[in-house]
Amino acid sequence: MLQRRILKKYFDDFDVKGSFVMYDLNNDKYLYYDSARCNIEFSPASTSKIINALIGLETGVIKDENFVIPWDGVKRWVDAWNKDLDLKEAMRVSGVPYFQELARRVGYDKLREMYDKLNYGNKDIDGGVDRFWLTGALRITQMQQIDFLKRLYKEELPVSKRSMDIVKSIIVLADTNGYLMRGKTGWSQSDTADIGWLVGWVEKDGNVYFYATNVESSLENKRFAESRRAITDKILTELGIIK
Repeated sequence: MLQRRILKKYFDDFDVKGSFVMYDLNNDKYLYYDSARCNIEFSPASTSKIINALIGLETGVIKDENFVIPWDGVKRWVDAWNKDLDLKEAMRVSGVPYFQELARRVGYDKLREMYDKLNYGNKDIDGGVDRFWLTGALRITQMQQIDFLKRLYKEELPVSKRSMDIVKSIIVLADTNGYLMRGKTGWSQSDTADIGWLVGWVEKDGNVYFYATNVESSLENKRFAESRRAITDKILTELGIIK
């Protein structure tokens, strides 16, 4: 078992506080850094693009990963959002406008039905049909993230295999050195702090390792954005899961 101080160093290096959980599928074991914090609810932010893509596909609002939603012409702070996007590119660049329009097209009633059916987080989508995962009432813990990802990987969610396969294919972060890493980032902000996510899994040597990293820092932290992936990679490397 890794000593707590070793894992703490990775968070300290980026001046963030946070927590980490990993589930080893074959050995049915969890590894934690701050297990209590892993059970605290946070806004899922853009990690919910995984479930929202599933819902879009399952309802037929999105036909496949190449389905384009045209840019509305409103210039936003991320240049990569200011153009027509298809689903796979919107997932890659975490295109908020794409997923907001997707949510509007699905509609509140169907979204609520699907969040209940898929049992995602606290299942509360109050706060605006195109805002509930950003500034609304939706909350999820790291343990709930792991549970949802396990059901996606094992194709135990009550949606079609096709929908799950498409979503899996568009959340690949790395496919090299004998492992396949999938995941999605998230970033939410309060008046005083940034909250960040990276959740996903690694497939390696016939096993699957599900992970959920959550970090928090002051708004002035210039390294916050990179901390999510960097801390996760450092921990998974320390564990010998990736290189």
